[in-house]
Amino acid sequence: MSSAGCLVAVDLGASGGRVGVGQLADGQLRVDQVSRFANGAVAVGEHLYWDILGLWRSIAEGLAQAQRVAGEICSVGIDSWAVDYGLLDEAGELLGNPVHYRDPRTDTALDVVAQSVSLPELYARTGIAPLRIITAAQLVAAAGSPQLAMARQLLLVPDLLGFWLTGERVAEITNASTTGLLAADGRRWDIELMTWIGIDPGLFATLVPPGRVIGTVSATASAQTGLATGVPLTSVGSHDTASAVVAVPASEPAFAYISSGTWSLVGVERDTPLRSEAARVAGFTNERGVDGTVRFLRNVMGHWLLQESMRAWQRAGEPVDLAAVLEDARHQPLLRRIIDVDDPLLVAPGDMPGRIAELCRRAGEPEPRTPGEVARCIVDSLALAHRRAVHHAQILTGLDLHVVHIVGGGAQNELLCQLTADACGLPVIAGPVEATALGNLLVQARTAGLIGGGLAELRAVSRASTALYRYAPGSSAPWARAESRLERATLGGEPAVAR
Repeated sequence: MSSAGCLVAVDLGASGGRVGVGQLADGQLRVDQVSRFANGAVAVGEHLYWDILGLWRSIAEGLAQAQRVAGEICSVGIDSWAVDYGLLDEAGELLGNPVHYRDPRTDTALDVVAQSVSLPELYARTGIAPLRIITAAQLVAAAGSPQLAMARQLLLVPDLLGFWLTGERVAEITNASTTGLLAADGRRWDIELMTWIGIDPGLFATLVPPGRVIGTVSATASAQTGLATGVPLTSVGSHDTASAVVAVPASEPAFAYISSGTWSLVGVERDTPLRSEAARVAGFTNERGVDGTVRFLRNVMGHWLLQESMRAWQRAGEPVDLAAVLEDARHQPLLRRIIDVDDPLLVAPGDMPGRIAELCRRAGEPEPRTPGEVARCIVDSLALAHRRAVHHAQILTGLDLHVVHIVGGGAQNELLCQLTADACGLPVIAGPVEATALGNLLVQARTAGLIGGGLAELRAVSRASTALYRYAPGSSAPWARAESRLERATLGGEPAVAR
């Protein structure tokens, strides 16, 4: 690869990370993945943690490989999953491993928050759905802990890694917005809210938007990564979904997107947050996007259900292959069994197939007994959840949507893509698979002056750089019946958006 204009994306998801090198040529952005590594929860005692030092080692090795491949690097950008953080002491030293958002310490945290500020008011102030995983709930759950008492700085995961790379401490806005502590205008921390719920405002770093040079690689980080000192670290959409949405290859303004990975983030793009009570009850959140946009979306449990099922079968000594399981699932009857994929029973690691069978029993559905039946239940239920989120987004925003874009790893799941098209009654365009890394690199390229324009121009580059697959919708009638069936089992027959 030629060294001119090489950019590096560090992209960390909840189940794995990757380092990719990008280069622009002839209106296309070529991305070469140079390193891939595992990620996931580490259980110690009663808690779940992230192995942040192991991630740093893997990132350093990936950056060294990127340096060897690229020769000369003009920018690096880091994105990751949201809400989790590291705490630093007064010397800037890390006070232990970040706690995983699936850790049970937050099970009752929102009840504690509600004693100081009602959940409807929290939503009205921040636009963020009051979920137990948000940073605000995590900090309330950590109140009184020795680590929090010693902390002088809180950095979200991509900002923490950027600090280790450059020595600069910032809070990039797209990720900061997921904390539940940013004002709805996306420009300032809500100091009053922090005070109400007992969180020290002094912990939080200065906000920066995507598309800024944060700092340059320090001498220490250069020795650890092989990068040259002075290489810029560029702020991108550091929440991985924000970067993924940049790379949605949309050619029209009114589209729905599904960033499909461990989670399915299902939503639409807006200029302003929508903080109505109906939006809150329907579970929608307003996260900040690149160029001042708002990602109005709903969190759906996603491929976590399939990933954790695969781990459970492997622990039980069952020889399972994902491709074979999905092929078996393809031949199972449509909508034979469905569950609410967002049931709290499915949040924590563990025996996912057993939990899915339990939810089927509760709902009067046939119990799945084989991996193919479990996988079909998951995929059908995910497609149904996609349908509900897309339709609710249309109702709440008044948008007339004509297409659903599926980006991320889930774009490779052909069965899920086709079922989502059928369920939503809309064509699905699948790809790019590495949307997060692509969006990360596009923002870096624009910041470095290698390309210009707004999101429309960045998305045109994404379209030109990606093989896309279109799935035409079939009949949505079975899905409407299944939706009514699920609502009778879980919501008493009343659609959430109307409650």
